[in-house]
Amino acid sequence: MSRKTTTTVFTALAIAAALGIGAFVYQGTGKAAAPESRFVLLSGSTQTTADMKGKVTLVNFWATSCTTCVAEMPEIVKTYDKYKDRGYDTLAVAMHYDPPSYVVNFAQSRKLPFKVAIDNTGQIAKDWGDIQLTPTTFVVNKQGQVVKRYVGAPNFDELHKLIDKLLAET
Repeated sequence: MSRKTTTTVFTALAIAAALGIGAFVYQGTGKAAAPESRFVLLSGSTQTTADMKGKVTLVNFWATSCTTCVAEMPEIVKTYDKYKDRGYDTLAVAMHYDPPSYVVNFAQSRKLPFKVAIDNTGQIAKDWGDIQLTPTTFVVNKQGQVVKRYVGAPNFDELHKLIDKLLAET
C-alpha cells in the first residue's frame, strides 16, 4: 500500500472508531429497569436498587485514580445540593480496584454529602453493563428505570434539564 492509501485507511478507521465510541456513549438510553443491586455504603449500611424507587437517582461509577471523576465530583455535589430537597438522590459507586482507604479518604476530605458505596467484587459494575470506563453515570427515574447513561463527564446543563423533567413527572 502507498503511504497515502495507508493514511486514508487509518483515517477511516479512526473515524469509525470515534463513531463507535459516540454510539457507545448513548447506548443504554431509554427506559429499562435498573439492574437489581445491593450497595454496601461507607457507613456500613446497605441500599438496593429497589430503595431508589420514588426518587430520581444519579448512580455514578468512579475511581479516585480517574482524573475526570475527580474533576467532575464538585459538579455532582452541586447537582445533589440543588435537587436533594426535591426528591433527588446520588449514589457514587467506587470501582472494585479502588483501594477502600482511598475512597474513604476522598469522601471524607471532600465532605461528599451523598451516599458512597464500594463495589468490592466488581459485580455491581458488571450488573450495570460491565462498566469498564470511568466515570460512567446513570440517571434513574422515580419508577426505577434507567433513562440516561453518560460515559465521561456529563454535560451538567443537559443533566439538570433532564433532572428537572424527571422530578416533574409523577
